[in-house]
Amino acid sequence: FGFVFQYGELLPELTIEENAALPLRLAGHSKRSAHAAAGEVLHRLGLGDLRERRPSQVSGGQSQRVAVARALVHQPAVVFADEPTGSLDSANADAVLKEFLGLARSQGTAVVLVTHDPAVAAQADIRYTMADGVLTPMEQA
Repeated sequence: FGFVFQYGELLPELTIEENAALPLRLAGHSKRSAHAAAGEVLHRLGLGDLRERRPSQVSGGQSQRVAVARALVHQPAVVFADEPTGSLDSANADAVLKEFLGLARSQGTAVVLVTHDPAVAAQADIRYTMADGVLTPMEQA
């Protein structure tokens, strides 16, 4: 599984690259291979030049993209993402969605994404709404 929390939830004592590489390190990958994979995902999300910084040294939107990188670095079968684009500008939101959709369409990754943004929701293959605790399928276009 990969998880993207609404506010990133990075570990402050780790660098950006170490935060992104964490799932691979926990799975037993070498530091070198984990950091290489993390560097690739960070680069695709426009964060390659921030790899050695700490979370306190980057913006909220950058932290959110690091959290996305951390969720995707190990190419999970399922990703749960809570408002992953909420603190991003449109260009960075598009880059994040491109990563999610790329994994979903090329590798069959299931992406369960919560959003209040209709433009983000419109890109999903299957959509639901929730009101008063009831999940209802939306008509598909």
